[in-house]
Amino acid sequence: MGHKTITISDEAYSALAKKKKERESFTDVILRMTGERGTASALLKYLENMPPSEDLAENVEKTMKRTRRAKLRRVSF
Repeated sequence: MGHKTITISDEAYSALAKKKKERESFTDVILRMTGERGTASALLKYLENMPPSEDLAENVEKTMKRTRRAKLRRVSF
């Protein structure tokens, strides 16, 4: 993953810093606020930048098989 340098005003920096949670980077804040983190498209982008992994491929296959075998049941509230 590459890095970019951006220039923002002091006002924008302060606003972003106020949104920042403990142990969260500014990148995390921007992704959280723009809705990119936690989405399927964000996961795909992340995986595209990873080197091939046999373990990951096996885990994805196992999860897909379990999902196909899963049976939904009706729940009453």
